[in-house]
Amino acid sequence: APAHSLPKKMSVTLHTNLGNIKIELHCDLVPRTCKNFLALCASGYYNDTVFHRNIAKFMIQGGDPTGTGKGGRSIYGKYFEDEISSELKHNRRGIVSMANRGPNTNGSQFFILYGKQKHLNNVNTVFGKVIHGMNTLDAMERVPVGKKSRPLHEIKIEKITIHANPIAEKEERAGEI
Repeated sequence: APAHSLPKKMSVTLHTNLGNIKIELHCDLVPRTCKNFLALCASGYYNDTVFHRNIAKFMIQGGDPTGTGKGGRSIYGKYFEDEISSELKHNRRGIVSMANRGPNTNGSQFFILYGKQKHLNNVNTVFGKVIHGMNTLDAMERVPVGKKSRPLHEIKIEKITIHANPIAEKEERAGEI
């Protein structure tokens, strides 16, 4: 299905070994990025992958099936272009954004913010926000790290559940009547 046919908002739950994190996705504002993330989730691409980089007060990064921080591909090929929305900022804890190696190098890796990071605005593509599971994010932030900010105890995405957003769908149906 074309990206523009996605509902305005969707959500996914990351089932991690430290608990669940539910993320709302901004499909209306960044459809290509959300389509990539949802397709990778649906295919099991992120199942049993680790968060390889964890920096307290900054962010936790994952989404690389090699677990090294050097791997990962998008559904569009290796990389796809940035999709920066002026409405979406790196302005609080729980913001979910694409990791990259410079402009237009989005693949499968993403990060979740532990706090506001204004310097990432217009650099990384924000595509979601944590709406449930801040306690799990707290637990992740407390995991000690070693070299290259790699967690000393594995933080793993075991599987992902994709949910439609019934509130958004109900509002859309109400608007059509």
